[in-house]
Amino acid sequence: MKHITLLAGQTTLADWRSIYRGATVELDAACAAAVQASADTVARIVAKGAPVYGINTGFGKLASLRIDASDLETLQRNIVLSHAAGVGEAMPVAITRLMMALKLASLAQGASGIRPSTLLLLQDMLQRDVIPVVPAQGSVGASGDLAPLSHMSAVMLGVGEVHSAQGPVPAAQALAAAGLSPVVLGPKEGLALLNGTQFSTANALAGLFEAERLFQAAMVSGALSTDAAKGSDAPFDPRIHALRRHRGQIDTADALRELLQGSAIRASHLQGDERVQDPYCLRCQPQVMGACLDVLRRAAESLETEANGVTDNPLIFSADDTALSGGNFHAEPVAFAADMIAMAVCEIGSLAERRVAMLVDPALSGLPAFLTPKPGLNSGFMIPQVTAAALVSENKQRAYPASVDSIPTSANQEDHVSMAAHGARRLLPMCENAMAVIAIELLAAVQGCDFHAPLRSSPSLETVRQQLRALVPFLSDDRHMHPDMQAAIGLVRSGALSQGLRLPGVA
Repeated sequence: MKHITLLAGQTTLADWRSIYRGATVELDAACAAAVQASADTVARIVAKGAPVYGINTGFGKLASLRIDASDLETLQRNIVLSHAAGVGEAMPVAITRLMMALKLASLAQGASGIRPSTLLLLQDMLQRDVIPVVPAQGSVGASGDLAPLSHMSAVMLGVGEVHSAQGPVPAAQALAAAGLSPVVLGPKEGLALLNGTQFSTANALAGLFEAERLFQAAMVSGALSTDAAKGSDAPFDPRIHALRRHRGQIDTADALRELLQGSAIRASHLQGDERVQDPYCLRCQPQVMGACLDVLRRAAESLETEANGVTDNPLIFSADDTALSGGNFHAEPVAFAADMIAMAVCEIGSLAERRVAMLVDPALSGLPAFLTPKPGLNSGFMIPQVTAAALVSENKQRAYPASVDSIPTSANQEDHVSMAAHGARRLLPMCENAMAVIAIELLAAVQGCDFHAPLRSSPSLETVRQQLRALVPFLSDDRHMHPDMQAAIGLVRSGALSQGLRLPGVA
């Protein structure tokens, strides 16, 4: 288990990936001075008595209403409880943990006015596995991810529920069991906790990391399909891709060429093959998958920037005791990144499904119909291909950009919103669909290669074949397909297909 120290504004994409995968987290001790200075600035602003949004005023459309000094603690508690209005299923624990870590990193930069003790409670909750139950629906991705972050923050007050092995438990009970006490929020603290893009960003980062795993698995299954269909590796020649200059295309072609290096199946048809060109689903893998990789990398760059930013409001500048209201909470960059990831995931699955369709068609693949030794009596891979087609179509429907939508909220004070939250939330289900498509391709490609025995594929791809065959035997006669597919899906999800292989990633 890795341990990550969050450096204010400098945490790497690899560290965020590790946190998503379960790494423990702590703040860099060097952030304490800036956090304390920010809290001191808020105290001085309160003492001066001038109206400052979010500190001694109402919120949103109610910003013009002044709040008495005696009610400032109640004001911060009220905003957390009133905004904890999410619905739907709870977010996965891994994403909630990532959201909490993102919020920690943002608050630790000393621009939010939160006290060190409040910040440390959030850190202690992460370290002691006090993970709030956060309903997944309710944010429009602007004015912050208010509802989900409020559910997180409510637990800090002893309100709401926390995940446990036995199911949800009351927040106060979970805090006490972890040796923690609820916090009484000071001026600005409630708003600082619930205003920001951390929910959208956590979901988008999770989608990115799963899309990276998907991409790498699809590289392996695509190379196997190329060998199963006795396709050519000539389209992966580096001279072709150097002329077009796209980095993702070049990296993808290099990886495919390396995956196929040493294949006896490929060597068997270097001479005397009457086919001139392979179908696009084989020949254009570098162009399609490379474009997907470029898009994922652009999304990764944007999300890494967002993860290291400060996105609440107002922002506190201790150098001159200033609180400035702006719009850093608007999650448009996250919405665009999520849309890019969604399109890439959709295309990865779409191309893989076409390879499955090609493999089961004897006119295109040269293999037995539906990859069964006795077609007619057996249906073989007929319906797994249909399942892959269904999943791809579902992803096509989900890939429509979320960022082009908007709906006014808060009595038209918040009149343009990003929809980043649900744009990011769809990514994991889309990745699950596409991973199932890749798993079906893996089963079909390995079955296809088996028909070329005793010829073997490359050493790299033979290792993958052995991984699958340790779980799923050759399909001689029809059998219950679902367990085979679930085993292959588990292999794809685990990331085991890419272990030990040099495959391009998002960073």
